Amino acid sequence: MQTSQPVAPEPERALILGWNWRAPSIINALDHYVAPGSSVTVVADVDQGEAEIARECSALQHQTVTFTSGDTTDRRTLDGLAVQTYNHLIVLCYDHLDPQQADARTLITLLHLRDIAERVGHPFSIVSEMLDVRNRNLAEVTRADDFIVSDKLISLMLAQVSENKALNAVFADIFDPEGSEIYLKPATNYVKPGVAVNFYTVVESARQRGEIAIGYRLKRYADDASKAYGVVVNPDKSNQVTFAEEDRMIVVAED
Repeated sequence: MQTSQPVAPEPERALILGWNWRAPSIINALDHYVAPGSSVTVVADVDQGEAEIARECSALQHQTVTFTSGDTTDRRTLDGLAVQTYNHLIVLCYDHLDPQQADARTLITLLHLRDIAERVGHPFSIVSEMLDVRNRNLAEVTRADDFIVSDKLISLMLAQVSENKALNAVFADIFDPEGSEIYLKPATNYVKPGVAVNFYTVVESARQRGEIAIGYRLKRYADDASKAYGVVVNPDKSNQVTFAEEDRMIVVAED
């Protein structure tokens, strides 16, 4: 069991490509989680983006925002952004387009980003928004780290609350920046890398930090769909697992 203290957070750089009405809310939400001195760059082919950011994101405390107008499907635009210098990339769908057109633009952007990553030899995490869940399987060819189908997530949450109203308090706490949330934290915060342990050990290590361990992600399977891209939730606690330094634990915690 590992008991070392986690590394203090450092300023991060996030790049948002694309635009819809959720963009200002995403920027405001990120401000609750990043270290002071962080920055967000927004690149989108919209006319009112900069004005909306100035109007709705004026109370940011930990990060600054820069808006640039540009075609996010254009390779020259992406090459000029030095995307490999950012910690996180978020690709949003344009909500003024037909869902299929919006998803098509997202796919083009993702393909360019993965090609850039391979050319520069610097992989980076990408979270992408899809409007039509039927495009999810098609999008897997881009190997983005995660896809969010916003309407489906909302529908699933409403369905669960309708079945059990008590879950509403759980969701409210998870989505509140001041409450407990789900995090992917370095496995080395909990166990020693290269040493086989069972998940009971992980649970106890997390408990000593006031957290609840609910799973893990193994980086070595990040491109393997048959292994759920390395994500294991609610694992068999008696199974032995050997974690590497780049692996993550999935925990519920206040941070």
